Amino acid sequence: MKVIAFNGSARKDGNTATLVKQVFTALEEEGVATELVQLAGQKIRGCTACMACFNNKDQRCVLTDDLVNDAVAKIQDADGIILASPTYFSDVTTEMKALIDRTGMVARANDNLFRRKVGAGVVAVRRGGAMHTLQTLQNYFTIGEMIIPGSSYWNIGFGRLPGEVSSDEEGMATMRRLGENMAWLLKKLAD
Repeated sequence: MKVIAFNGSARKDGNTATLVKQVFTALEEEGVATELVQLAGQKIRGCTACMACFNNKDQRCVLTDDLVNDAVAKIQDADGIILASPTYFSDVTTEMKALIDRTGMVARANDNLFRRKVGAGVVAVRRGGAMHTLQTLQNYFTIGEMIIPGSSYWNIGFGRLPGEVSSDEEGMATMRRLGENMAWLLKKLAD
């Protein structure tokens, strides 16, 4: 079993990555392989609404000059997906939104390619707007017919400066429980 996470933060190893790594710790303890893809510094553009993916049905986006087709392949190969983003003006980063829109369109064009995979959103926030950000991430999973595990609280960690989220004890405990619940669900689905 494998879980792939996409970190939508502009900071490669900031608070958002710290939260994801906490989820990974619990997953790895349960024997689930993990991989983190950081969008920081990556070239990624939004969907152009060309609809070619619906015409071609080849599990690819026709825009080939960024990481989206690699992301589609990684999601296909994984059993679970984590989408993680800091809160930017009460929503996900533009890079995360581009990843959502383009991989989501390719998946929908190809008979909901990611159906029944396990998916979870993770959000880093300084103060407010996190619930809307989490909802944006969760919507990707629900429209894709994926399964979302719960945790002991919403999948949010508080912190502004890099590393500060580690001091949010409840947020870190929530991430750990998310990893435990994700591993449990992955194992149940594999049975």
